[in-house]
Amino acid sequence: MAGALLLAACAQKNIENKDAIRAAVIEYLSANQAKTGLDMSAMDVDVTAMTFERDTARATVAFKVKNGEGGMQFNYTLDRKGDKWVVKPNPDAAAHGAAMPSNPMPGNDDPGMGQPPSGQLPPGHPAIPPSSPKQ
Repeated sequence: MAGALLLAACAQKNIENKDAIRAAVIEYLSANQAKTGLDMSAMDVDVTAMTFERDTARATVAFKVKNGEGGMQFNYTLDRKGDKWVVKPNPDAAAHGAAMPSNPMPGNDDPGMGQPPSGQLPPGHPAIPPSSPKQ
């Protein structure tokens, strides 16, 4: 009996690592390229932080255009499906369908990177009617 439990435990691959998280995020964004417009082959992807709790992982992932400067970070929640992680879609995320924007990467010279110029809406955002001045 104990041998069967040991075999079952050994059969499950350890995926609590950066490579497994990185692969899941790239797979998710590549599969959703039509929605995101991101060419993952042109991006450097680095998992900068991760935590694990049972069959759920939370990760902060940094993106940078290859040979480019600056970059952005996004937070992901992933579910374990067999021997791999699968990004859990976040319906509230507008950026690329799965991530919640966080602060720009440390060392970035442009503190507003990823943000539209002051007073402008992000590309694709519906227009907001002007509000009347308060009286």
